[in-house]
Amino acid sequence: MTTAYAMAALAATKMVKDGLEPPEAWRRAVALSCPSLSSQVKPCPKGAFLGLCEEGLVSGVPAAPAGSYTASQKNKDYAVRAVSILRRLPAGTVPNPATLWVNVLGGEWKQPNGQMEVVLALWTAGLIPR
Repeated sequence: MTTAYAMAALAATKMVKDGLEPPEAWRRAVALSCPSLSSQVKPCPKGAFLGLCEEGLVSGVPAAPAGSYTASQKNKDYAVRAVSILRRLPAGTVPNPATLWVNVLGGEWKQPNGQMEVVLALWTAGLIPR
């Protein structure tokens, strides 16, 4: 099942490749993908997407200095850790978002907020290099 945040991440990546800056691309993509304003302004999936862009982990999106796209260090860190975990899995193995989230947190539990949907959408679309 594709979530609104997964669709937003894919659309935003295309918009960045078409010339928009990542923060503006996310704003536009999430406005198209998420019907409610509260979903559109949710900081967690946004921080995950912008953090991956900032780190240069999204194909075709150049890295930027820390803090250029997001101030959400935690969500950026979660997304970067998720990529690291995915890169260590056998080829073709894609965990579900909840499993990936628990692994990112080292076995702890904290309520997820769309971060892993963003990472997994980009990963399965081949937009994060293996």
